[in-house]
Amino acid sequence: MTRPSGGRRRRLVWILPALLALLLAAGAVKVLTGGQGDVSNPDVEFDTAPPTVPSATTPQPSTTTTAKDPFDDGFEWPMYGYTDTRARYLPLDRPLRPPFSLRWKVTGRILLEFPPVICGRSLYLLKNNGALYSISRRTGHVRWRKKLGYLAAASPACHDGVVYSVLLQRGKTIRAGRVVALRGYTGRTMWSRKLPSRSESSPLIFQDRLYFGSEDGTVYALDTANGDVKWTYKAGGAVKGAIAEDGDGRLFFGDYSGSVTALRRADGARIWKTGTSGGAFGLRSGNFYATAAVAYGRVFIGNTDGFVYSFGAKDGRLAWRHKTGGYVYSSPAVSPVRGGTVYAGSYDGKLYAFDARTGNVKWSRNSGGKISGGPVVIGDLVFYSNLSRKSTAAVGAATGAPVWSIGRGAFNPVVSDGQRIYLVGYTNLYAFAEEGRTAEGTLTAAARERRRAHLRAASVRRHRRYVAARVAARKREVAERLARRRAGARVCFRSGGKTVCRVPRPPVCFKRSDGRTVCRARKG
Repeated sequence: MTRPSGGRRRRLVWILPALLALLLAAGAVKVLTGGQGDVSNPDVEFDTAPPTVPSATTPQPSTTTTAKDPFDDGFEWPMYGYTDTRARYLPLDRPLRPPFSLRWKVTGRILLEFPPVICGRSLYLLKNNGALYSISRRTGHVRWRKKLGYLAAASPACHDGVVYSVLLQRGKTIRAGRVVALRGYTGRTMWSRKLPSRSESSPLIFQDRLYFGSEDGTVYALDTANGDVKWTYKAGGAVKGAIAEDGDGRLFFGDYSGSVTALRRADGARIWKTGTSGGAFGLRSGNFYATAAVAYGRVFIGNTDGFVYSFGAKDGRLAWRHKTGGYVYSSPAVSPVRGGTVYAGSYDGKLYAFDARTGNVKWSRNSGGKISGGPVVIGDLVFYSNLSRKSTAAVGAATGAPVWSIGRGAFNPVVSDGQRIYLVGYTNLYAFAEEGRTAEGTLTAAARERRRAHLRAASVRRHRRYVAARVAARKREVAERLARRRAGARVCFRSGGKTVCRVPRPPVCFKRSDGRTVCRARKG
């Protein structure tokens, strides 16, 4: 066997220590992150108080509310995920129940990837071709349409009569976006700012600031009045998901370097940053496309490495992670059901319900196709869309039992104002309402009569069950008394308003002339 040359020996001298260092690093990653499997650290801080979000049936006050128009009620679903925590949960005082009937639809041929937002009487929908639509909540009439750019993949945000949008490309040959603010009533541009990179991060409005990320890793804080830059932060990878806020002055987002970061809302200073290592044998991170949801003092987010993660909001400690069977582009939803539940879809075709504290799977439902968009919890129902089947379904939030489905949808499923469900199809937008309800949400005369008949029938069934239970109980009592009498035990019964107990005397038995044995009870 020939000996290696001097050059080869020198290369081996460098290569072997490098391999050793790599193996040691892999071991350290496995120790710190638990390797590639599931992790649960229940000692990480968990706030048991359920998330407080405005209810659809107790809308925010509005100075323009009129009694004549039920859709001018001051209700707002002002941004992607409903609230600044991006929890995607709308509580309802009166839950919505199928069957749902179609009230109107806005048709088109342009892809709809992200849902509209709701402010007052209007929905604002940003299509993938960069066109922003103002649509009547009540009738589906398109009030105005404004072409803002060439390509978009985000929901707009609306507040105080102004609509804010970000674009992936402001022109066909320009691989850079922009952010624009328009008057909600007229569509007139208030201000516009060009961006050096593309952006598909649905904007966050908090007080007088607008927050969003971009593909070059820049997170922006702009003045909502004029678009002036207040601060920026440079992340290690593209920031494609929306920015979430926890109400305590912290902003959260994931990026394409596989890191989750918390910033101070006031000045953009970094509070903490944590990485992941769920891909490539624990030696590299996946990408965070999903938008984080913040609740219970935790940050919940999915990753293309197939894991759903939970981090402590204060310090970024890993609370738990759970492996699914595919990419997790789906942005999680969080509801207080059963002590706190996190819902997320996966490319393995399953919708998962995780325990918010431990990460244990409460239930999972196989949808039969890829789930790309984030689920939404409306009342006690979880809505999700199936990208493979181009469909949308609703299941019970507590059990995952199927409730409703329709062959429309693809990405992010629905938004709601508590009266109607606004469903995002592949290219069309639909408004559904409970069958038998008026535009104001009240029951029609025919529906009231059907409900009364249903209540009468239910009352009859309850009475029959009550009578059957009483009869069965009486039969059991008689049978037990006879059994005790045969065994010679005490027999108690009510007589004259008193309970009387007696020990029955044994019967007198004798043989008759025909050979038969006859037993008779003794008297006295």
